[in-house]
Amino acid sequence: MAEPPEQSLTLAELGARMAQSTPQSAALGFRLVSVEPGLATMAMDYKPELVGDPETGVVAGGVVTTLLDHVCGLAVSSRLLSEGQFTRVATLDLRIDYMRAAEPGKAILGRAHCYKLGHAIAFVRAAAFDVDEEDPVATAQAAFSIIPTEAIAP
Repeated sequence: MAEPPEQSLTLAELGARMAQSTPQSAALGFRLVSVEPGLATMAMDYKPELVGDPETGVVAGGVVTTLLDHVCGLAVSSRLLSEGQFTRVATLDLRIDYMRAAEPGKAILGRAHCYKLGHAIAFVRAAAFDVDEEDPVATAQAAFSIIPTEAIAP
């Protein structure tokens, strides 16, 4: 019996799907940079339509939050997939600490690490940065619900 298509996904396919296939991520221009089990990096290029403050040219904080949420979800999903599980996840809790404004005109990268995978909940840490990874724009701590496959409607 053949595996369902989702079971044969590669990490790269999963990452590309999560970065580009939702209307929100596509509209924001997310792209996959790298993915491996439990680790993910996505990026978004600077676009004037994403600016929150026209006087400074700084990207809106909600865009950074969305990037961090997506990359955290990818880190969890990549870890699950690498362990032979393909299921959906949902954000339970997402805490964002904004450290500074992103530099206008620069791409923003989000990097996440799923550091603990429980039976029903996964835990993730992430950071968004532009010029220097050691000087983040924002950091995140998140918890994701792991939705049992049998709970997913066909």
